[in-house]
Amino acid sequence: MNFPTLYLASNSPRRRELLTQIGVDFSVISVDVDESSLRGEMPVEYVQRVALAKARAGWQGVGKQNNLPVLGADTSVVLEDIIFGKPRDESDARTMLEKLSGRSHQVMTAVAVVLGEQEWCELSVSTVTFATLTKANIDWYVSTNEGVDKAGSYAVQGLAALFIEKIQGSYSGVMGLPLRETGLLLTDIAGQIE
Repeated sequence: MNFPTLYLASNSPRRRELLTQIGVDFSVISVDVDESSLRGEMPVEYVQRVALAKARAGWQGVGKQNNLPVLGADTSVVLEDIIFGKPRDESDARTMLEKLSGRSHQVMTAVAVVLGEQEWCELSVSTVTFATLTKANIDWYVSTNEGVDKAGSYAVQGLAALFIEKIQGSYSGVMGLPLRETGLLLTDIAGQIE
């Protein structure tokens, strides 16, 4: 695969691992983007807007100076069109896990790339089904602090795998960067900028 060298506008170690896994040459940059949802905004619109905002902020920062594409991504856990972001505290994490217990929800990850005036965005939507969780399951998981900085208060690649009955869609998308969509996007961009 022929991928362009790029900047990753994310501090997520999972996104770094996933890009490294598929052989992308990248440097990490930090961006400051307001991730609040807008009134009446649907989850699909939200994740795409935030991913693009991260990529645009990275482009305005260092991407433009070096004329390298900037990749931004955003992942949201969605249940009945309600976006579950990162938990504010342990109580919020418990509430999210109680709502996800015994149900299926969607994990939406948008991947955006900005290079000058050009912008690309791809979306991955996966369905994750949780087993029914007991209060003891939830208390144990919250005590591990694994879900502290994760959408929906859980990490699919960690201990929360014990709770997942089924995933339909992209496992890497649930982790935070859908590799199939990302690979196709970057291959297409590489062909356009050569």
